[in-house]
Parts: sequence; C-alpha cells; structure tokens
Amino acid sequence: MTPRIEDYGLIGDLQTAALVGRNGSVDWLCLPRFDSGACFAALLGDEDNGHWRIAPKGAETCTRRGYAGESLVLETFWETRTGTVKVIDFMPQRDREPDVMRIIEGISGTVEMSSVIRLRFDFGSVVPWVRRSQGHRVAVAGPDSAWLRSEPPVKTWGQQFSTCSSFTVSAGEKVAFVLTWHPSHSPRPELVDPHQALETTLSDWAEWSSRCKYRGPYREAVIRSLITLKALTFGPTGGIVAAPTTSLPEEIGGVRNWDYRFCWLRDSTLTLGALISAGYLEEAAAWRDWLLRAVAGDPADLQIMYGLAGERRLPEAELPWLRGYESSAPVRIGNAAVRQRQLDVYGEVIDSLRLAREAGLDDKPHAWNLQLSLLGFLESTWREPDEGLWEIRGQRRHFVHSKVMAWVAADRAVHTLENNPALTGDPDRWRAMRDAVHREVCEKGYDPERNTFTQSYGSRNLDAATLLIARTGFLPPDDPRLIGTVDAVRAELGSGCLVRRYSTDGSSIDGLPGSEGAFLACSFWMADALLLTGRAEEARDLFEQLLALRNDVGLLAEEYDTAGCRQLGNFPQAFSHIGLVGTAMALAGEDTLEPDAAG
Repeated sequence: MTPRIEDYGLIGDLQTAALVGRNGSVDWLCLPRFDSGACFAALLGDEDNGHWRIAPKGAETCTRRGYAGESLVLETFWETRTGTVKVIDFMPQRDREPDVMRIIEGISGTVEMSSVIRLRFDFGSVVPWVRRSQGHRVAVAGPDSAWLRSEPPVKTWGQQFSTCSSFTVSAGEKVAFVLTWHPSHSPRPELVDPHQALETTLSDWAEWSSRCKYRGPYREAVIRSLITLKALTFGPTGGIVAAPTTSLPEEIGGVRNWDYRFCWLRDSTLTLGALISAGYLEEAAAWRDWLLRAVAGDPADLQIMYGLAGERRLPEAELPWLRGYESSAPVRIGNAAVRQRQLDVYGEVIDSLRLAREAGLDDKPHAWNLQLSLLGFLESTWREPDEGLWEIRGQRRHFVHSKVMAWVAADRAVHTLENNPALTGDPDRWRAMRDAVHREVCEKGYDPERNTFTQSYGSRNLDAATLLIARTGFLPPDDPRLIGTVDAVRAELGSGCLVRRYSTDGSSIDGLPGSEGAFLACSFWMADALLLTGRAEEARDLFEQLLALRNDVGLLAEEYDTAGCRQLGNFPQAFSHIGLVGTAMALAGEDTLEPDAAG
C-alpha cells in the first residue's frame, strides 16, 4: 500500500531534504539541491522510480519513531520476535557533497536486517551503471554519481538493477551505511566517519535549538516547527523553500499538483515574524538579504516566487513516466505561476523590510530606495486586477486581499518615514494612496448584506485571505465589518477546526477541475483572527485541535482532507509551520520570550 503523506519523516542538510517512511524507506530525495532531479522518486511513482529501504526482514512498519531531542536526526525503532533495533537516519550539514547516513543499532537480542537501494536519477527515469570500486558500490549516469559503503562491510549483491545487503545486528552492535552524491566528473568524495558525523549533527542541532527564545506553552510544537523551517532553508543563500516536494496532491486523484521547491514572496512577512519572534535574527537577516537580492531590478518585473538563489526562470513541465502519488497526475516540475501578476507581493515585501528594520537587523543602504521604487510602481497599478494570493489559473479579478496588501505597502511606508525622518520620501503621497485604497476596498469589496468582505469586487464568494485583515491594521479589531468577516468565513469555509481557502464547489474561480482539502495555514489564521477579535478561548481550543493533526513526528503538510482524515499537499509545508509558530506565540503573549528576544 502507498504510505500516507503523514507516514513520512524529514531529514536534511540545509541544502536538500529526504522523506523517510514508517516502513524504513527513503522515497524522496533530490540531489544535490532541493530543486535538483530526484534520485529517489518512489513517492510519486513506485519502487522502480528509486527508493532505499532498510528494515528487519519480513517487517512491514516500524514500532515507533521520533527525533533525537531537538534535532533533525530521525530514530526509528523496530521490535521483532528476536530482538529490537534502532535505525538512525540523518544528513550531516555539509560544505560540498551531500551524504545520507543510516546507522542500524542493536538494542536487544539479534535481528536479521536487509537493505535494498534503487538509485534512479532524473526523477526516477535514469537507471545508473553500478560497479564496485575501493569498497564502494558506485552508481554513475551522466552528470550524477553516488557512492555507497557500509561500516563494517556487509554482504552486498546486485539484483534486478538494485543493490541489496543482508546482515544481522545484535545488542550493542552497529552497522552504518553512507550514500554520497557528487558530480560524476569529480574525484571520489572524501570518506566521512558516520559515527562522528552523528555526534556533530546532534551537537549542531542542539546548539541551534538552544538559541530559541520562546519559553511559553506549546514549546515542543513551536521548536519542532522552527527546526522544520530551518531544514527548509537553503543554507548558501538563506532562501526558504515552501516545501521540499513537488506534486503531492491537494486532492487524491486530482490535478492540483504543484512544485513547491521554490521561495515565495507571500511567505516573507510571516516567516520573518516567526524567526524574529523566536530570536533567530541570523536566519531572519539571511532571509531578508535573499529577499533584497531576489526582487532587485525593475519593479514591474517583480515575481511571486524565485529559485533558491533568486533564479527567475522556473519553467513548468510534466513528467509522464511518474504516475503520481496515488495516481494523482500529472507530476509537475517548475511552476508556471511564476509568470502571474500578484499585486499583494509588493505589500508583503515592503512589510517584511519594515519588520526587519524595526527588529534591529542591520539596515541595507539600498533597501529604502528599493521600497520607494516598488511603491511608485504599485501606486500606478494597484487598481488593476490580478491573479491573487492563491495563484488562480482563471481570469484576473480585483481580489480584496491584493488591495488590502497595497494598503499595507502605503501604510508601512508612511510609518517608516514618520519613524525615520532622515529617510527621503513624501509621506503625504503615500497617505493619499493609503486612503484611496482603503476607501475603494470598503466600497467595492464589502458586502453589507452579509456583513463581510468578499473574495473580489462584486463577488459573493468568500476567501480565507480576508482573515489577514485582522493582523494588517486595515481595520481595528473591534470593527463590526472585521468581526462579521471572521464569522462569515468560519460559517461558509469552515469545517470544525479547519478552513478552506475559498469555495471550489460549482465555481470556476481558479480555472481548475475538482476540489481540494482544507488549507492548514488558513486554519491558523482563523485562530489568530479569533484571538484578535477578543475570543481567546475559542482561539486556543481551535489551535489545540490543529496541533492534533500533526503526524507522529510533529510535521504538517499544506492541507488536510476532512473526509479521509489525512494530510494532503506538499510536505512538510513551511506555510503551515509558520502559521503554527505565529499562533502559538500570539496565544502565549510576549512575556514568554526571553528579554533579549523581545527587543
């Protein structure tokens, strides 16, 4: 049976990441970067598309698993009739070549183990040539090469284009496997001691986690989400990918399958807020700097997403040889939404840079001039329709959220100039723009009959993005229009603790067939909106219900299927974990932060 999305755990090295199932199989791994071709793609196909399973012979699924302390080292326990073993999976942080390390440790008795590895480069389409060399199994195909070794050496043979191993582990014994990728034209990679690498990796994560300034309720969930965000960071540039996967479906058997291995500007303000609030100013500065590099240039060319280093070309293509997760096709790489116009991103960028300035991050001399340039372009375009926050593939509309974020851009510019008189700029100009946007949204984006803001001008559809009005300051929290919007979204888009982005029933708003699950980030936004409008107990209850939807190692996908009671969409999803961190901190209050983090 195909594992559920929540059956996977995450390991990574801050440049790429792998998904490890409860059955002991690594079913997804792109090397050497998040956005590279996958060498294990069974997640989106079958075992012949690449995987690496280590498990006791005859065992189907593990007994239990969890992360070692506050780290990204995954420990999986298998209890059998002859004994118990622990499999330790991790990827040490690296300067050059990536390593996947799997250490099998005997806990009690003696257990017969097997390892089967099928390397398939280029998203499962290329079978490499495998040979023996200097104690390794070496797989080569085109530009890719992978070296596999075990310590101590175990019985290994080739079978049906796979590399198989058989060995026993008794109490106190350890067997380590190391898989190293490197360019095929390069010399053999240097040997790394897996046991020393494990100690270093645990120490690195312990040091990083100790820097978290949050000491309030739900700390375990908060730190696990922050570790996940760190794991989704591309270390060399500071960019944070939305997810390490592509094409995990928003509807089982449906076509809403997208590549999320890129960096979205929509995440910028919320990501910065989470990192800064938790005391991770170094990571916040790296993300801010990535943002400044990515958006540099003509403001008319601002994109909604970029590559790991700020690449602009992310062409979308389909991979027909992969059947898709549970036959949810097509499988896509790249993302055509990169060409869309989403006017909200101007507000998100300007708000992010305002937040970075107020947090005390070292100011960049050119940052303010860049913001003025973005504002000047937005001033002349905010009245135009766009594709909106959710990247609809239907016709452009006047989305309320996009207009509100235009208001945010002007509002933050006014406050920045008021707080920093030395900066150049005309605050009256931006006040006039701010007032004009506010006036138009209240006139055209509000339905007085139902006392709610709508998805777009003239529409009766609702949109969970309007919940963000509560946190932008567009209206005071006690404004009846805001409270009415929260109640309307909850009634029409809510189901228990979950909230859909918008209605797909009988509507062609997004230009796609089928439906999707409830969007987890929107569900956290609902908790935030309830809290801001004075309903703290309702907010806390909703938040705790959302926490219960995490998998056994604390991870969340993009969406949740209320009918099938399962996670949906790309996994793990940065947006979901950002929402978790933000809501937990809002519920706890500022007194739960250590003094040096609050300033």
